[in-house]
Amino acid sequence: MDPEAHKEFRKYTSDAISTLSWDAETGTHIPFRASVSHKHHTWAKTYFSNPELLLRPQSGKEIRLIVNLARQCGKTIVVVGSGHSPNNLTCTSSWMVNLDGFSSVVSENDQELQLEVEAGIRLYQLAGELEKRGWSMPNLGSITAQSIAGAIATNTHGSSLRHGTLSQAVAGLTIMLSSGESLRCSATENGDLYHAALVSLGGLGIITHIVFQAVPAFNLAWKQEVVKTPQILDTWKTDLWTKSEFIRVWWFPYSGRSVVWSADKTEEPLRERPHSWYGGGLGRFSYELALYFSTWLPWLTPTVERYVFSMQYRWEEGPTGSAVQKGHDALTMDCLFSQFVNEWAIPLEKGPEAIQRLQIWLDGDKDNKSGIPFSPKGIYVHAPIEVRVADTTVETERPWLDQSCQTGPTLYLNATLYRPFLKNPPEWERYYKAFEWLMKDLGGRPHWAKNFISTSKEEFWGMYPKMKDWVELRNAVDPHGVFANDWLKKNILKGEKGTEITQIKEQIKKT
Repeated sequence: MDPEAHKEFRKYTSDAISTLSWDAETGTHIPFRASVSHKHHTWAKTYFSNPELLLRPQSGKEIRLIVNLARQCGKTIVVVGSGHSPNNLTCTSSWMVNLDGFSSVVSENDQELQLEVEAGIRLYQLAGELEKRGWSMPNLGSITAQSIAGAIATNTHGSSLRHGTLSQAVAGLTIMLSSGESLRCSATENGDLYHAALVSLGGLGIITHIVFQAVPAFNLAWKQEVVKTPQILDTWKTDLWTKSEFIRVWWFPYSGRSVVWSADKTEEPLRERPHSWYGGGLGRFSYELALYFSTWLPWLTPTVERYVFSMQYRWEEGPTGSAVQKGHDALTMDCLFSQFVNEWAIPLEKGPEAIQRLQIWLDGDKDNKSGIPFSPKGIYVHAPIEVRVADTTVETERPWLDQSCQTGPTLYLNATLYRPFLKNPPEWERYYKAFEWLMKDLGGRPHWAKNFISTSKEEFWGMYPKMKDWVELRNAVDPHGVFANDWLKKNILKGEKGTEITQIKEQIKKT
């Protein structure tokens, strides 16, 4: 925006704020907490953007003022929490809204174990509020840094065939539309909007309140053991995923081994987790430094990964640590440092095929047994590849854009690539194109919040039977396009190409 246009816009905005912010009920002006010159980046510093305004509302009236003003000024709104998503879903050159100041408990229902909270509350804060009441979250992903609204907007999941995604614990929500109207939604009230908003991608409005369904507080006794990967595949269809309530597997392609982490509820007293080699400062720095050198000498990567595996877990098969922790502490983990994350949901029964074909490809695939039409030459990956599960088939009606499988349990394969000291690993794009080709070949769908790079708008429409309904509802509740951000235009909204975000100086950080 040139200086004269910017000056005119500031004058128009100032006049509009003065008019719209007057609160007749209190006889005062509603605060408009805006700042300029904010540089936004994702947690992993994979994407950057410079929003025109960063807005930090602290009340429902302030949120309504922002929405009404954006509509009148022709601005789009992107809501951001921790920015933990490594893709550019939270980037914008227009208005960015952060709800960290809108994160209080609103009410509680002791009989139903339900807590209504403002949507900016982070998951670790929510866990703390539940713990005060002797309650807990029934399920959790690997981190608690996200806001509750952000976690459900991108369909966060944990790892358990006895649970689905985090959205299953949302008994109701309130969403503010681009008109400034707030609607309460649940399975029985505004049901279509409720099921669309459970995975909203920020495109329907601003979710302001969540009614969270808790469970009685519990502790988890967990253990982990080193197992040769072929044994994992042998027990895949027997008891691998059913022997405990929570199960996750870390697959190490260069070590021929996997680590199986399993946990069950217990009455045992708390017992701290064992020391983690790369959880400490020296181990973490050593690992990152070794990975940094391997970006210059990629052939060192398998040696680095095997060494780190032996330091963290030991080489021999068998138990390698256990603990008893509060549920939310046991289920979370250390993400270490900056990373790309590419995670896909495929049918659980396709898991052994996916792992075997990817292993063959990573081993060189001289006879093209994997069927992956990309050369593996020069490809070296980081470990572990995370293997997790969920089952949402117990739900009567699921979120419209839920990427988990429709007819059976879901396997989530998570191909993480670290960015040591913010340096991209070599050939990361070719690896991800190959990985995504395999996932598509097995009927997969990408996690909305991750670094998928080859999925087209047409493919997304083919993946989701309810996509047409979601887009039509989105357009109906937001006819002004206040929440039609560039990410949605590029990936989902038909007839929209998505303008380049000019304020993004580096879409992928390069050093």
